[in-house]
Amino acid sequence: MPIGTIVVIVLVVLTLFLSYVTIQQGFIGVTTIFGKFNRILRPGLNFKIPFIEKVHKRVSIQNRSSELGFQAVTIDQATVNFTAMLLYAVLNAEEETVKNVAFKFVDDRNFMQALVRSVEGSVRAFVATKKQSEVLSLRRDIVEAVKDQLDKSLEEWGYHLIDLQLNDINFDEEVMRSMAKVVASNNLKAAAENEGQALLITRTKAAEAEGNFIKISALAEKEASKLKGEGIALFRQEVAKGMAGAAKEMEEAKLDSSLILFSMWTEAVKNFAQEGKGNVIYLDGSVEGLQKTMKDMMAMNMMNQPIAKK
Repeated sequence: MPIGTIVVIVLVVLTLFLSYVTIQQGFIGVTTIFGKFNRILRPGLNFKIPFIEKVHKRVSIQNRSSELGFQAVTIDQATVNFTAMLLYAVLNAEEETVKNVAFKFVDDRNFMQALVRSVEGSVRAFVATKKQSEVLSLRRDIVEAVKDQLDKSLEEWGYHLIDLQLNDINFDEEVMRSMAKVVASNNLKAAAENEGQALLITRTKAAEAEGNFIKISALAEKEASKLKGEGIALFRQEVAKGMAGAAKEMEEAKLDSSLILFSMWTEAVKNFAQEGKGNVIYLDGSVEGLQKTMKDMMAMNMMNQPIAKK
């Protein structure tokens, strides 16, 4: 076979080989002609102009992640250490977006450097307006603030921030010790306040119970005194009736009424002996003593009788 024919066959095969290009799923191809952007190539087998059109870059439209660590300073001069994970992706598969992704930065390393520094700057700007005691509870607020500040810039680059996860937020060792002391003192304060409230409630309830007991006891004593007084009054009435009847019967029998007084005296002595709590009762048992006692009792009886009208 002539050499010319072989050369032609080789050129045809090479031209056909260079006329097709394969783009993997999850990527978008960007072609240039003489260094100028020409078009994008979708996943699959694509035709391109051989020798002139070149695949400048294959842009991934899949989600990508990156882990980073940095520091920020709060408004009260506390250093906060952050460990974060970025989740980002190309905004969409449109031609203008892919063009921005392919040509805004020299390479992916420069893009990542700009993205990481932008995230760090946004977090530091937010944390600089907060106190150290607030930072730990503002994890979601920090993420939202970073996304609000970066969305416009990332859109110009052809990307968008899907999520920023702050996996770890901690302070310097000295700050952590001071925070632990503050938490411990607050817990002790709360425990003391709770104990004081419990003691106040206990003593209040005890005072209320004692007051109710005194009130009930007073009412019971009042009622008992009333009943006792009524009982004594009834007893005296019955005694008076009995004595009046006995005196009348003795008068009809022409007996001395002093016998009633003597009987009352002996009953009183008997009652002393039965109800008294002492061991000894001192009584004058002589004849003179008995006569003196009877005279005293008769005199008291005469004093209690009404004065006769003249």
